[in-house]
Amino acid sequence: MQIPIPPGVFDILPIDPKELWRSSYLWQYLEEKIREIAHQYGFREIRTPVFERTELFLRGVGETTDIVTKEMYTFEDKGQRSMTLRPEGTAPAMRAFIEHQLSQEASIHKLYYLEAMFRYERSQSGRYRQHHQFGVEAIGNGAPEQDAEVIDLIYTLYHRLGLKNLVVNLNSIGDPATRTAYREALVAYFKQHYDKLSRDSQNRLQANPLRILDSKEAQDIAINAHAPSILEFLNDECKDHFEGVKKLLDGLQIPYRINPQLVRGLDYYNKTVFEIVAMELGAQNSLVGGGRYDGLLKTLGGPDLPSIGFGTGLERILQTLIRQEVFLPQQHRPAIFLIALGQEAMHYGFKLLKELRQAGISAEMDFSGKKLNKAMQYADYIKARTVGVIGENELQSGIVSLKEMETGTKRDVALTDLMNQLKDVNEYV
Repeated sequence: MQIPIPPGVFDILPIDPKELWRSSYLWQYLEEKIREIAHQYGFREIRTPVFERTELFLRGVGETTDIVTKEMYTFEDKGQRSMTLRPEGTAPAMRAFIEHQLSQEASIHKLYYLEAMFRYERSQSGRYRQHHQFGVEAIGNGAPEQDAEVIDLIYTLYHRLGLKNLVVNLNSIGDPATRTAYREALVAYFKQHYDKLSRDSQNRLQANPLRILDSKEAQDIAINAHAPSILEFLNDECKDHFEGVKKLLDGLQIPYRINPQLVRGLDYYNKTVFEIVAMELGAQNSLVGGGRYDGLLKTLGGPDLPSIGFGTGLERILQTLIRQEVFLPQQHRPAIFLIALGQEAMHYGFKLLKELRQAGISAEMDFSGKKLNKAMQYADYIKARTVGVIGENELQSGIVSLKEMETGTKRDVALTDLMNQLKDVNEYV
């Protein structure tokens, strides 16, 4: 009996013609571009465990968030300890920062990660129960310049990849005092419309009314359109910080729009919050979300250092690249596929295969001894650029005929000169 894959997850195949974004060569391409830009901006990689103590996410993410109340994969291990599969990357990175006392090594730390996240939620396009994130955490610098650099990093990555029709949404949610005053104003406003709110928003009204602004329910969106703006409650320090961020983005020529209803879905944010959306993704159109979380380290028992970061889903990036018909690399194609006719040719070809690879040439060979037409079919399947057939005549003459698979053109090449001839068609992706 076949055992199917669980709902909400997917396999990444060498190439998936039905869902091209699930092809591993595209994931490798994207990950390479991500590492390249992260290093250019001075970020260094951190890797954390797939599961952590549940308390980390209760304290770090917030007990009233959807992640904690609805979406976490939580289990009890054999030591009767509550553990949770990593639903987001910031809290684990902060835990590692504190536990390894990185603040004693330097005053500034810029970290990035490429990791799988796990959330039990309704599976739909762009949202999966296991998804993959590129995230950054810039720790130790509270200046507006740090906010602008983080936004510039992800905006630049998207543009280098060729993404189009991007909109940067920007807001400030101030400091705790700001949000206390704003919370009172929100509660008073939403009470006037309580009967028209969705069930989830009614439940959030007392626990965390800011979450109502993040609702995707149609009736909530209509009510939110006339809700008080948090920008009216910012104190002078928060206003100056926000103005500094906007001025820096203007200087970098990064277009943005102010969205007072943008609050993000996690409790640890303060001051700058942002997201970048792509119009082609429909309702689930957010490519990246992030912001500043200056008090998170202290909440988790660490030093009181300012921090800012973001998380962007790799699945959504790849899906958007394909929908926008952006240039993407082809799958890896071997420079040559060798077909040996006879045992002596097989021995010679196997040794030649090693020599080609040692010279940095991508080469494969048929070991099965199948008929020539079957071997040629396989060469076409793996998209080999050329095919070389070696038999008794080729061994005696020292000449092999190479066939260009795309054009069908044939040319004779001396076996001793094969490496030099193949350097022109060698390709790595």
